[in-house]
Amino acid sequence: MLQVARLSPKQLGDARDLVQHFLLEQRHPDGGFQDRSGDPDLYYTVFGLEGLVALQAEPPVDALAAYLKRFGSGEGLDFVHIACLARTWATVTGFAHGMKPDDATRDAIAARLETFRSRDGGYAQTPDEESGTIYAAFLAMGAYQDLQRAMPDAERLLPTIAALRAPDGGYANFAGMDVGLTSTTAAAVAIHRQLGQPMPGDPGAWLLERYHAQGGFVAAPEVPMPDLLSTATALHALAILHAPLAPIQDSCLDFVDTLWTNRGGFYGSWADDHVDCEYTYYGLLALGHLTL
Repeated sequence: MLQVARLSPKQLGDARDLVQHFLLEQRHPDGGFQDRSGDPDLYYTVFGLEGLVALQAEPPVDALAAYLKRFGSGEGLDFVHIACLARTWATVTGFAHGMKPDDATRDAIAARLETFRSRDGGYAQTPDEESGTIYAAFLAMGAYQDLQRAMPDAERLLPTIAALRAPDGGYANFAGMDVGLTSTTAAAVAIHRQLGQPMPGDPGAWLLERYHAQGGFVAAPEVPMPDLLSTATALHALAILHAPLAPIQDSCLDFVDTLWTNRGGFYGSWADDHVDCEYTYYGLLALGHLTL
């Protein structure tokens, strides 16, 4: 994803500096990036940091490394934030190899991830769950890659994902749902690609059916309004599937443009009234794919 997001400055043009300024404004004195309440948060730190990297700006790696060290090997963190700890360390290390956490710390973070393994072989956001979710599997796979560790029994993810295929051909995070979700289906596509396995059905066609007439993608069938998360993840999955984006490129560019503000950040949708690091990164990811 980050490699594609690096292409976004070609679409931003002179607005690139405004986006960089916005992201730098989101830094917290504690060293991380702030959430919508203004508090430092590892989740938002991932998006703030990778947004700067996408813009080819020098991130504040010294402050970030000091911030990350406070979390040790993730004791007390929930599943999402453990994955974010791994992701942020990987990005920081890419700029300053001397800040790389030692093997014992990375092994301990990986061990923490395994405490969220569900009984069906997947991953869940809470321990001791019977069934995993596609979102958690996607985060776990990325975290193991960031830790430079092999995921134990990675092939066990595939039947857990198959069980979450909805009757309409998309994928949901919970069994028994009638329709799939755009971002979840996109995550399923990415996991299958990482495991080198084909997907049943035609996920590309399913995703293209989520395209909105005014540009962008909706989160699920019957959802009336497109949003930036669904748009960025759908474009990413369609690129993985080698689906042609040219027919929707201009309208999607127009949609993303409607969510940009002269502060430099992006709204999540037309109904959103707050800009943050997360959706700004998704804006960059979408622009990167629409540059190809």
